[in-house]
Amino acid sequence: MPRRALRLAVVAALATLAGCGLGPGNEQSGDGAAVRVTRDFGRQLLSSDRFDKVSEGQTVMRALQSRRKVKTRFGGGFVQSIDGLAGEGAGATQDWFFYVNGIEAGVGAADYELSPGDVVQWDHRDWIETMDVRAIVGAFPEPFLHGLDAKRFPVRVECENVESDPCEEVKATLEGVGVPATGAALGASGNQDVIRVVVATWPRARELASARIVEQGPKESGVFARYDKGGQELDLLDDRGDAVRTENAGTGLIAALRPADTEIVWLVTGGAEQGLANAAAAFDATTLRDAFAVAATEDGPVKLPLEASP
Repeated sequence: MPRRALRLAVVAALATLAGCGLGPGNEQSGDGAAVRVTRDFGRQLLSSDRFDKVSEGQTVMRALQSRRKVKTRFGGGFVQSIDGLAGEGAGATQDWFFYVNGIEAGVGAADYELSPGDVVQWDHRDWIETMDVRAIVGAFPEPFLHGLDAKRFPVRVECENVESDPCEEVKATLEGVGVPATGAALGASGNQDVIRVVVATWPRARELASARIVEQGPKESGVFARYDKGGQELDLLDDRGDAVRTENAGTGLIAALRPADTEIVWLVTGGAEQGLANAAAAFDATTLRDAFAVAATEDGPVKLPLEASP
């Protein structure tokens, strides 16, 4: 069965099980929520809506439908179009995907209940290279600030050099947005139910199995960038997984990985010290907003994947 047909079949089954559901209940205390709509891996923002409060039972689907013109399929469980931008027909490779606090949802939008503070991003993208991009950086300071399903996780910053400027800069950025973070040496034990931020040059970061999957390309990592065997040069890829250009060791990379359901890893890295410094400098909400991953080049940050060459 083609991948798109399989995905639609799964969504249809979930929608049948879910039914219509109940309307939202009382307002929950705490922060509101944001729902952003983007296209092409977050390169273009189409709309951004803010909810001052989140009601009990409010789902991602209902929140979207309350502000946007939405067409669905399979009993309301699959988004076909938002404000007229539609997923293509059978056999095509463009659809809508959604993320909550930078994490790809494991259930349909009609079943995912919002929590106070959630940042939802709907993105219309091509999935010909990979269907699954399990984590993205575009909701920063999420998931550090509010976690997932109203559960906040401890944050651990693992540094190649705990006294280096990039390490201190990343920790200061997190603390500045209200995220307490512990410090640790690279490769500290205990990786479950904690969000790790790895701050290291790539030759050191790749020693970690959870980081090394970047070298296997976007099909495995969901990151549209790939280091060469020497760990210095970085290929910046388009949405088909083809290299558009190659950057030297002065370019940094910020990416989010989810190697397992209980493991979230963010990379702040570079081929050499200058690349790492550039990545740490780009580690902020403005630069990362809506991005799937970011390359911090010497000419400035760029969102990944890049547009394909004409």
